[in-house]
Amino acid sequence: MKTSFALLSCIGIVAGFSPSSTGKQTIVGIKSTSTELNQFKVAGMWNSGNSYGKGAFRFYKRFDDWMSPFPEEDRELYPELFNFPKGVYEVSMLKPLGIIFEEIEIGKGVYVQELVEGGNADRMGAIQPNDVLVGVTAIKVVGAKWERRLIPAKDLSFDTVVGAIGSNERKWGCEDVVLQFMRPDEVEDMAKVEEFLSFFNPPGDSPWRTA
Repeated sequence: MKTSFALLSCIGIVAGFSPSSTGKQTIVGIKSTSTELNQFKVAGMWNSGNSYGKGAFRFYKRFDDWMSPFPEEDRELYPELFNFPKGVYEVSMLKPLGIIFEEIEIGKGVYVQELVEGGNADRMGAIQPNDVLVGVTAIKVVGAKWERRLIPAKDLSFDTVVGAIGSNERKWGCEDVVLQFMRPDEVEDMAKVEEFLSFFNPPGDSPWRTA
């Protein structure tokens, strides 16, 4: 059975995000690739051990901010890597979102079934029914340290998406939730979308891989 849920409060946190996590749960479902995007990794982009929770990449605010550590030379040589692919967009939203998500497949991916009339998403005017969630910010706590990252959401389960959204709490310095959506009828090259999302895929030794 597919699951639908109006994200009105999102106060529940599933294992994998925000601080009480038990057991292990894979949270990233997009395979790594050896494309141009993955060559543009800079020091400190994915920290672990004593470096976790430190550096310029520890708190995702928006895409432009995230890409700011890369030199101007890279922007001139590879401008397509610093822009959303056709059909993908990003929004920053306050909770409650006012979005009713439904699973695309059981345990894999969610799309916007409808917007709550008069809710935050409805008033914003950017999100449309049938848009597919492809990225979402989440809080990951490791010991006394924490980070907010944007994680690929295209293959995440419904419960994991709900937990990720709910983890963006004020106690972690979050004033918003950042979401990336794909509008299927505007996508020109799905391979470029997959390549773009792979840039946010943590390496195998990252604490973001498991809870």
